[in-house]
Amino acid sequence: MGAEPVSAGPVSAGSASAGSVSAEAANAGSIGAETADAQPVDARSVNAKTANAQPVDARSVSAETADAQPVSAETVHAQPVSASSASAARPGPSAAPATAAAPAAAPPPVRRGVLVGPLGLAWRPRVLLVTCAALLLALALVVTAIAVGGARVGVVDILRTLAGHGDALDRLIVLQLRLPRVLAGALVGLALGVAGALMQTVTRNPLATPDVIGVSSGASLGAVAAMLIGGGAESVGGTLLGAGVPAVAALGAILATALVYGLGWRGGVQSYRLVLVGIGVGAMLDAGTSYLLVRARVTQATAAAEWLVGSLSGASWDTVRPLLYGVVVLVPLALAGSAALAVSHLGDEIAQGVGLPVQLHRLAVIALTVLLTAASVAAAGPIGFVAFVAPQIALRTAGATRPPLLLSGLTGTCLTLLADTLARTAFPWDVPVGIVTTVIGAPYLIWLLVRNRKEMTT
Repeated sequence: MGAEPVSAGPVSAGSASAGSVSAEAANAGSIGAETADAQPVDARSVNAKTANAQPVDARSVSAETADAQPVSAETVHAQPVSASSASAARPGPSAAPATAAAPAAAPPPVRRGVLVGPLGLAWRPRVLLVTCAALLLALALVVTAIAVGGARVGVVDILRTLAGHGDALDRLIVLQLRLPRVLAGALVGLALGVAGALMQTVTRNPLATPDVIGVSSGASLGAVAAMLIGGGAESVGGTLLGAGVPAVAALGAILATALVYGLGWRGGVQSYRLVLVGIGVGAMLDAGTSYLLVRARVTQATAAAEWLVGSLSGASWDTVRPLLYGVVVLVPLALAGSAALAVSHLGDEIAQGVGLPVQLHRLAVIALTVLLTAASVAAAGPIGFVAFVAPQIALRTAGATRPPLLLSGLTGTCLTLLADTLARTAFPWDVPVGIVTTVIGAPYLIWLLVRNRKEMTT
């Protein structure tokens, strides 16, 4: 067969260049069976012919091709392909890939942690650094609180006395007068700081403290009742039905919290309902305490009022021992549940989605909060604002999303020791530590409220 081009009827060369059927512009794969044995067409000649073609209006092409002779199926489905596109369609050995390879994803950050037996605690470097700094500051405040006072004792004498080699005067000052008070203040601050962090995390409210669920109000009512019914002004160590004031105060705190939890239960306990019921129950308990003070004698009311403010002046080794036992047991339990606490801080829906029993966990956290607060209140009375201020300071210094438990406890220790040292040395008389903590904490509360309001309005 000759190498004659295949014609599609009366179609002009101009229309062939515009997208109709042309043997020169057809791709080798789209040429019909009739041109299967034709000689190959030079691409340069095809380009030369198509370059001089005039553009044709699509409407005129349609009009011209309407009367054209029928074209075979092979040529009807042929698409116009230029030499450049035909060469581009044939991939060569050096053809570049169509898309570049996606960059490899960066590996996720590795959380540093501390493994202690079966307990694994995840620590951010900043949290670990700030916690160590708070521990060193707390130890320095312990030594300072023992050293300063009406009779100053040097650091060397303190260490010698603690080692059992001090003289009689140093042993009296350090071991009998100051060390029990300092240890009681440190343990009370630790318990209140951890309790405040637990409460603020489980309620997801930076203003929540154990006071809002009636812990302090119940302890105050129990302690005042023990003082007034148990024997009078000297009954700070008196008894009520064979139990001392600290035991009755702890019992009152536990009963008040149980009442709040029971009244707030509606197929479960929500944080906002717990806070609202706690405020109402706390107000009623405070009214009962005020009634007992009004009916008491002056000496009885004075002793009860000093306890209600919060004071470490009556601390002794008998006060420190039960408090130490409670802190040693309860604080590790709180730290062991820090992972579940972090999950619950994300919200009830997410916590339930990952399998956390929300109501059981909330009950356990509230129980730990109540027991820690009851132990501290039984030892020193309701010292205000420590459970509120300490977690917020720890939160901001650590840069975390929730108050770190151990750092909050150490911050509470530092605040309590600093306030008690100022109460003993900065005034000509012994001021209750609760007054100093209130003076420190109240401005901070006002600042936090103003700051939160500005964030909500912006």
